[in-house]
Amino acid sequence: MANVVSEYGAQLCETDSNPMPEGAKSGFFKTIDNVRLRYALWPKTSGVSRGTICLVHGRSEFIEKYFETIADFQVRGFNVATFDWRGQGGSDRLVSNHRLGYVEKFDDYITDLESFHSQILLPDCPPPFNLVGHSMGGFVSLLAAARNRMMFERIFLSAPMLSLDSLPLGLSGMASFAEILCFFGFGQMSVGRKDDRVPNSKNFPGNELTSDFSRYMRVVDIYEKRPDLAISAPSFRWLAAAMRAMSKAENYDFPEKIKTPVLMLAAGRDKVVSTGAIEHLGLNMRSGRHAVIANARHELFMENDQIREQVFAAFDAFITEQATD
Repeated sequence: MANVVSEYGAQLCETDSNPMPEGAKSGFFKTIDNVRLRYALWPKTSGVSRGTICLVHGRSEFIEKYFETIADFQVRGFNVATFDWRGQGGSDRLVSNHRLGYVEKFDDYITDLESFHSQILLPDCPPPFNLVGHSMGGFVSLLAAARNRMMFERIFLSAPMLSLDSLPLGLSGMASFAEILCFFGFGQMSVGRKDDRVPNSKNFPGNELTSDFSRYMRVVDIYEKRPDLAISAPSFRWLAAAMRAMSKAENYDFPEKIKTPVLMLAAGRDKVVSTGAIEHLGLNMRSGRHAVIANARHELFMENDQIREQVFAAFDAFITEQATD
């Protein structure tokens, strides 16, 4: 049975392999452009209060996938606040094909984050507010920070999606190509790689996301119980939006716009996003830096225990110890 809900339809799904962290409250809120997003809040479970972690996910992800990580934050003295991006998880889907990854423009994701900050974090959660973001969510967080450095005290990112490797036309060229296809009516046609498929046990060998079988299968268990949470391949419209946003972030002045302290962790064996792009930005941000976790695949929080220990050692040095001061 699903556990603790505050509004019908906002249920959080737990399974035997993925128990829900203690004290969950879930519901919906509406963004300033009237999109309904599912969110969830958790209180700290031990220690002195260190404020709130705002946790934002990658493309195709959802709240339940991070139950283990949420519990890790709780025992460190943090409240946790998180939500599903528009078009995925338990939030409003934007097109009739609910399995298609779709967004009109990446600024819409910034609207999601800003609306969550103003409507949920500020009134309902204890400060200070620190952000933890993965992949697409990490990139959106940097875009938001470039606009408003006052939203978060510090930003901790796992494999942020700053660029993709082996693009035949570069980011700007790929953006233009995808935009042309959208203009001719192909915006809702799917495009993607093999790891855009919904996970199942047969796909674990050679997957690009994690080396940890139990954590991989935990997501499979969730999809079996709540198939409505799944999306698969992105659309050409999503691709156009992503490539255009990443191409703008390549501009020489982008690092200077980020004033919030940032730590980015890159995965040494990442085949989903560009580790080189993370290293380049880390070397050019005055307020930020980066580190590479050797032998890790893309989903650092879903990796094996040894890699997760390195991730949380970096988190504790960058966030937990600062929140204690």
